[in-house]
Amino acid sequence: MSEFGVTSVTEEPVERACRLIERAGTVLSLDRLASEAGMSRYRFYRMFIKALGVTPKAYAIALRRKRLQQTLPRARGVADAVFDAGFGSGSRVYEKPEALLGMTPAVYRKGAPGVRIGSAIARSELGWLMVAASARGICMIEFGANRRALEKTLRQRFPKAALEPADDVLDSWLQRIVDYLRLPEGSLDLPLDVQGTAFQQQVWQLLQTIPAGQTVTYTQVAEKIGRPDAVRAVAGAIASNKLAVAIPCHRVVGSDGKLRGYRWGLERKRALLQREQEAGKKVARNRRR
Repeated sequence: MSEFGVTSVTEEPVERACRLIERAGTVLSLDRLASEAGMSRYRFYRMFIKALGVTPKAYAIALRRKRLQQTLPRARGVADAVFDAGFGSGSRVYEKPEALLGMTPAVYRKGAPGVRIGSAIARSELGWLMVAASARGICMIEFGANRRALEKTLRQRFPKAALEPADDVLDSWLQRIVDYLRLPEGSLDLPLDVQGTAFQQQVWQLLQTIPAGQTVTYTQVAEKIGRPDAVRAVAGAIASNKLAVAIPCHRVVGSDGKLRGYRWGLERKRALLQREQEAGKKVARNRRR
């Protein structure tokens, strides 16, 4: 099983690719991974996303980010941690590790002073939706009752940021999420600017490896990150997620299989899972034809 401990990875080529990526400690090319699997690029790429819910590149980046977060507490300095996590001395991240870690917790706690944040709002299949992003990526995905409520939430979360209208890139990210909510197939694979502790980010990264339409329990998440005694802390990290859908906390259920709390409402959680499961069945039917 891969370091991320994803369940239901039945495709042996994907499992081998995960081990190869983990041993390499770098982002291997799609051609290299497909060749090792003895498949075409297209077939391997689709199999990998189906099994893990993320692209091979996103998996490798998330893995290095996880290693960086694990290395930072015991490293002599940030630069040493970046190097030990698999980033060469020539890497731009070596000079600016915050580009990988996202907006720092200190900046976030202060209300993001001086940070330029754009936002875009649209109606989706599950109600009003806002996407906000800094220069590093999406920092907020929120459902709300209406446009005014979403704008209020944005101002409360980033009271000192310089709020700006959306550009073409942000509009395209919003549209991808809206399209996914209409037909949840494949992976969003969007750039994220995530704010949280190392533990929270470890939980959130694990959530991103759960295939669409599948679920895990809070206990399973705790076990997969190597903290079986931290179920309550895992639940807290999941509840603090502020990136709906992109970090799919809706795929975590109670030990009895029943839906538990969801900051955007249990009806949305139920609807998201149903849509993903229906989309998965449709794909499976098309493959059998």
